[in-house]
Amino acid sequence: MGLLDFLFGKKQAKIKDFQTRGAIILDVRTPGEYQQGAIPGSKNIPLQNLNSKVSEIKKLKKPVITCCASGVRSASAAAILNSNGIEAMNGGGWFSLSKKL
Repeated sequence: MGLLDFLFGKKQAKIKDFQTRGAIILDVRTPGEYQQGAIPGSKNIPLQNLNSKVSEIKKLKKPVITCCASGVRSASAAAILNSNGIEAMNGGGWFSLSKKL
């Protein structure tokens, strides 16, 4: 098993764990990007609006898998959520994540 298999295998296992616990898929792209294609059932909260929605997300009491176009904004979103006491992980780009779900 190579390093990439090890890393991505761990990510896949974490995604499955989050899913079994009713994770929310949070897409942090702009509404325009989201309308061009998204994971069915995902919630769209653009990264720039995330801080104002933290209390709402916290009330859901569910883990969160963040996604965006490439994984950069979703990494920031996961960090924001984690720093606010919400269990979150970066799922990366939405299209890639959709294949893992």
